Amino acid sequence: MSPEEINRILIERFGDRVRPGGLDTAHPHATVEGSGWREVAAFLRDDERLGFSWLRCISSVDLVDEGKLAAVYDLHAMDRPAGFSPESAARLSPVAGKPWRERHTFAVKVVVSRERPHIPSVADIWPAAEWHEREAYDMMGIVFDGHPNLARILCPDDWVGHPLRKDYEFPTSYEGIPDPAGEAAASKATEE
Repeated sequence: MSPEEINRILIERFGDRVRPGGLDTAHPHATVEGSGWREVAAFLRDDERLGFSWLRCISSVDLVDEGKLAAVYDLHAMDRPAGFSPESAARLSPVAGKPWRERHTFAVKVVVSRERPHIPSVADIWPAAEWHEREAYDMMGIVFDGHPNLARILCPDDWVGHPLRKDYEFPTSYEGIPDPAGEAAASKATEE
């Protein structure tokens, strides 16, 4: 199925809640506002024509010039191996050497404001989202409402800020331990 067909199905179902993104690029996608994301996500997984059963990753993006943050969900529609029930196939990784067949791929960009970066969690729709949402929360500060355990995953629990935001100021020390990279960044900022 082509990106244009996927986008057409989404617009037929959700109207102006879905906006086409780059459909003729190497990374075809549509854009969805955060408030409508759960409904769109469930439809992407459950509609037989689409069947996006595998969430490969979530990438977070700082759109600082627009005052927004985005989470980009890379989805794959996979046909399960012959002879496997949906329940048993769900336990098999699509990359574990099993004869999975990819039907089509698509991405969805969910855009929210930087001031109130809330996106509904889809960890119950695609279990892989549980860890990816935690990373986007930790590194970018996107809050995934309804996540079963939204806690930092890479930084210590008491870390201040979100290191992948473009306006992040690196600390000069942590727990009394100096950070040469943070000191260099602070020194460079004073020179400017």
